[in-house]
Amino acid sequence: MYYVYILKLRNNKYYTGSTSDLIGRIKKHNSGNVISTKAFKPVRLIYYSAFEYKNKALLFEKYLKTGSGIGFRNKRFI
Repeated sequence: MYYVYILKLRNNKYYTGSTSDLIGRIKKHNSGNVISTKAFKPVRLIYYSAFEYKNKALLFEKYLKTGSGIGFRNKRFI
């Protein structure tokens, strides 16, 4: 399985990512091993979705990072 996830950071901003190991990736974020979230830990998982295929997960992650995807995220997940 592949996962797309949204984290809420300490500064009240959001981080969207994808992974095949959701629990391990969240642990990496919270331990400071991810450069983009290192300064904003602890992070809190607020949403995730599972996909059977990696390409579908990457397409959804890419969409969530667009203007309309951010609006969708704010309306549906936050």
